[in-house]
Amino acid sequence: YTGKGFYPAALAEPLSCVIGAMHANYHITPGSYVHQMEIVDKGNMAILAGVGPMGLAAINYVLHREDRRPSLLVVTDIDQTRLDRAANLYSPEIAKKKDIDLKYVNTKTENPVKLLLDITNGKGYNDVFVFAPVSSVIEQADAILAFDGCLNFFAGPTDPNFKAPFNFYNVHYNYTHIVGTSGGNNDDMREAIELMSKGLDPAGLVTHIGGLDAVIDATLHLPEIPGGKKLMYTNISMPLTALSEFEKKGKTNPLFAKLDEIIKQNNGLWNIEAEEFLMNNGVKI
Repeated sequence: YTGKGFYPAALAEPLSCVIGAMHANYHITPGSYVHQMEIVDKGNMAILAGVGPMGLAAINYVLHREDRRPSLLVVTDIDQTRLDRAANLYSPEIAKKKDIDLKYVNTKTENPVKLLLDITNGKGYNDVFVFAPVSSVIEQADAILAFDGCLNFFAGPTDPNFKAPFNFYNVHYNYTHIVGTSGGNNDDMREAIELMSKGLDPAGLVTHIGGLDAVIDATLHLPEIPGGKKLMYTNISMPLTALSEFEKKGKTNPLFAKLDEIIKQNNGLWNIEAEEFLMNNGVKI
């Protein structure tokens, strides 16, 4: 890693998961049995339930890819506040410069499938990524697949018996198919590090900051702690703290007051300046 700061390299593994998912999608040419790996270049892509930390990482990656990109990227959720925040972080204007038509869509409607298909004039989506282990979202993804569309079930369910209906008429006649990945490989890690060295900022993944003394408790209770990635600084003593709690803690702690000020200047995201301030002013271990 040759970029600035420490935290981007520390987030190479979760970013590699998103990268691996994109590489795992596949498509075919009618008459051939060879699977062509990767998303469709200049195709239609949808990321459903896609404005959580990992969804933001996926959007970020799509916008920074140099070898292939969709021409249409639709990101959905049912929480308008989260959609608005995502649009602020990764705006349609930024995407347009990359020749991507980026749309954030609230699917809390009576007919989300029609809403999403209308955006494509009924053609559907070549690549659909599901970022929440919810049966209704999987059914929605299945229903919007184009001919030879690939549904990538990215979200990891906790129930080993988790199931959802899938349209097998379309599997047979429209060549639709499904794939899933868990984690990325070494090549995905290398790609993540290379992209971050060139300026991709993965800070959207991070929701909590802590020190070395917070690691054990955070690890033992990780399933109970909401949000995204918990970023630990091994040379600092600091309780695990959500970025959203910085303002409240800052009323009695000058360190958090300054950190809150810094992240608010960066759309509420962790950043290099905040990291440097913490490492220079935090309680050392």
